[in-house]
Amino acid sequence: MADAEVGDDGFGDDPTVRRLEAEVALRLGKDAALFVPSGTMANQIALRLLAPPGGLVLAGARQHVVVREAGAAGLNAGAQLATLDDSDGTIDPAEVARRVADGRVGWAAPGAVFVEDSHGEAGGRVWPIDRLAEVAAAGLPVHLDGARLWNAAVASGTSVAARAAVATTVSCCLSKGLGAPVGSLLAGPADLVARARIERKRLGGGMRQVGVLAAAGLVALERVDRLSEDHCRARRLADAAAARWPGSVDVALVDTNIVFVPLDDPARVLAHLADHGVLAVPGSARAIRLVTHADVDDDDIGRAVAAIGSAP
Repeated sequence: MADAEVGDDGFGDDPTVRRLEAEVALRLGKDAALFVPSGTMANQIALRLLAPPGGLVLAGARQHVVVREAGAAGLNAGAQLATLDDSDGTIDPAEVARRVADGRVGWAAPGAVFVEDSHGEAGGRVWPIDRLAEVAAAGLPVHLDGARLWNAAVASGTSVAARAAVATTVSCCLSKGLGAPVGSLLAGPADLVARARIERKRLGGGMRQVGVLAAAGLVALERVDRLSEDHCRARRLADAAAARWPGSVDVALVDTNIVFVPLDDPARVLAHLADHGVLAVPGSARAIRLVTHADVDDDDIGRAVAAIGSAP
């Protein structure tokens, strides 16, 4: 980061940012990409690009764009979100097709569909790649919220390009398990990415000598293979939780680096973990959420497993 060559990204002439954008676009199999401060901003820009005013955007009921962006869709786009069941981390392609076919006079017509891979609120579940294609077959533009797309690719033994192939636009995050301090990218056709640059400015995301952050993103891309270590460590946490609270966690469903543990009293367990030097967050009012990442090693997991084992 200290050695990064910088320019003014507001004018599109920061060479390190351009290098990062070109590298991500190449890996995702898209024409172009745009560096943005956060995955939330990438999703909000995608709404503006793909969602017609007055139309519907179909999305899973627990996707990030629905539950974790402080209602931003209602402020930033003229479309409304129509939510579908995503309890298994995916949405039903047949339901998407039905929503498309069920247009009638006076009804809001679906204009786009958003999917999330891996699905954070479903415990990092990975979409079957053929199911992504089935959703796209309904004919709507698809935005793939790929905040953890590299996790999904590593866990499934596929490429990020293959997973993003059916998406019109795709976002990815560099600050999750890959370990960069900040930053996401939005990729897609060159004309949409050019429009996205304008929308980024409108949302306050235009940045100047930001090559110092893009340099960290380039380092993050060199660390993709290590995500498999996070997945193994997450399964150790899941095993510990399943042993301490039988029936709480199905270890076979822990695809990537997120473990949700349903509990009667999450606050009490979180306080116990914190007393033992293990920080976690609520997954919901009745669950805790454990996430492995680049700064958690095997010794840390050992300490967490011990804390879980002695939890109330």
